[in-house]
Amino acid sequence: MKHLWSPWRMEYIQDHTRAPGCIFCEAWAGGEDERTLLVHRGQGAFVILNRFPYTSGHLMIVPVTHLPTLEEVPLPTLTEVMALTQAALTVLRQVYRPQAFNVGANIGELAGAGIAQHVHLHVVPRWAGDTNFMATLAQTRVLPEALDETYRRLRAAWPESNAP
Repeated sequence: MKHLWSPWRMEYIQDHTRAPGCIFCEAWAGGEDERTLLVHRGQGAFVILNRFPYTSGHLMIVPVTHLPTLEEVPLPTLTEVMALTQAALTVLRQVYRPQAFNVGANIGELAGAGIAQHVHLHVVPRWAGDTNFMATLAQTRVLPEALDETYRRLRAAWPESNAP
């Protein structure tokens, strides 16, 4: 029998019942971008890696303001969220060369939001065959790259001078 070692999953299992507080608000306020995997800071929104990604390069675009749904986000911030989503697609195409993307939001716990109190968009790069028997049968995803390496690659490729 072969073993798949994925020590970052234990953090997810143990963190599932974590203390109150918003990881997005904490990441924005903390100023420790590399530790929190915050890739880019905009004026009213930011880009952060998903700590429990579906695929390598899974990003989230997050309004700075702590709101549960898109209807409450001010129009200038929504505009920035979409501009950052566009930039994320460009950077991910450059760094990972995905064949497709999923872009979307899970609004509310019943829709699958893991952090329902702070709305955010997911940008998930996709490749042919990225869903295989491990995800289907074992409910486990195999990621070929460590998160700190993903952070370094995307942060280095982010167009700071052209960012919204």
